[in-house]
Amino acid sequence: LVVAANDGVMPQTVEAINHAKAAGVPIVVAINKMDLESANANNVRAQLTEHGLVVEALGGDVLSAEVSGLTGKGVDHLLEYIDLIAELENYTANPAARASGTVIEAQLDSGRGPVATVIVQRGTLRRGDAIVAGAVAGRVRAMFDERGGPVEEASPSTPVLVMGWDDVPQAGDYFEAVEDDRAARALAAARHTEIRDEELVMPSAAQRLTALLEDLRTAEDAKLPIIVKADAHGSLEAIREAVAKILRDAGRITVVHAAVGGINENDVLLAETTGSVIFGFNVRPDAKARKIAEKAGVEIRTYRIIYELLDDIEAILVGRLAPTEVESILGSAEVRVTFRAPRYGTIAGSYVTEGEIPRGARVRLVRNGVVVHDGVIASVRRFKDDVRSVAAGFECGIALETFRDIKEGDVIEAYQVREVART
Repeated sequence: LVVAANDGVMPQTVEAINHAKAAGVPIVVAINKMDLESANANNVRAQLTEHGLVVEALGGDVLSAEVSGLTGKGVDHLLEYIDLIAELENYTANPAARASGTVIEAQLDSGRGPVATVIVQRGTLRRGDAIVAGAVAGRVRAMFDERGGPVEEASPSTPVLVMGWDDVPQAGDYFEAVEDDRAARALAAARHTEIRDEELVMPSAAQRLTALLEDLRTAEDAKLPIIVKADAHGSLEAIREAVAKILRDAGRITVVHAAVGGINENDVLLAETTGSVIFGFNVRPDAKARKIAEKAGVEIRTYRIIYELLDDIEAILVGRLAPTEVESILGSAEVRVTFRAPRYGTIAGSYVTEGEIPRGARVRLVRNGVVVHDGVIASVRRFKDDVRSVAAGFECGIALETFRDIKEGDVIEAYQVREVART
């Protein structure tokens, strides 16, 4: 875990801590930028204790090293600590086996074709090996180290850029070397079929929630993992304190992650990994997070009133959920420019990014993931004409009823709500 000594613990640091805890892996802290005059390692250590990480210097069991990425000072101590953890946890790798590991990132390079940075975790990867990652096969035509120099082989723990893929693999995919090209393509084809079949039967968020409610009703030791996002630290702390007071015999709530800001892709991925329900107070998921959640079947529930959020958490914990309002997103538009008009005040010159924006629809004005206004569209115009709606890919002017504080970069999200009963 890398923390800047001059900045201290930031929101992304907390996110990384929670991901590591959810994965159940040991944490070694590297306090970086110790060459700066503003560096304060003790402040970083104190801040880490607020998130359950107590370093050895404060009597805990988490190793920490003060380093400088610029000068290299302290890096040798960091490596010693990592080596110590590896020995204590008995982490080993067999360099004589066929290579396998993880795809760190991948892209389509204009000159090299599909390339992927992989880290070898077992065995030794050599030039000429037939490989497969997820549903993508290939043959290692060339490998390059972190400095761009060519290498002939990569042993365990070595990151290399690999050329020779048939297509661009997905970041996070497991890769392995196989006997030959035929075996690689056969394995890739089989995995492609498996992935397609899984997508066809992927449970929806409603189905996942129904299964969770059934488990909570029947399990003796019920556990409800949740992720909480809020618009301000005060709201977040109030929710956390209230959640801690929600009790049930043989049941408990686990807050996997709690932070200020909009609901993003990382929140959804963490929820998918841990089986959590995401609760947002006065914040919204961005378009990418919403699409990933729909595909993964992750439940995202957003609220404007804290008591409604807490009531739903309590209802879910006992395996019951009262009739609820389910909203459908009609469309989203990004505000590109604003100008004044005598009749409506501020007009948002907008570009519709998805769906459609209908006149008279209920809308939220979202700024940096936080809801700043919930109201109704007063007027939608294309050029000088009033129109009933504007579809994705077109520009328009949008005026909101009784609200004028619209800024460039805001997102206008049109939605409709219907009530359904869940049991």
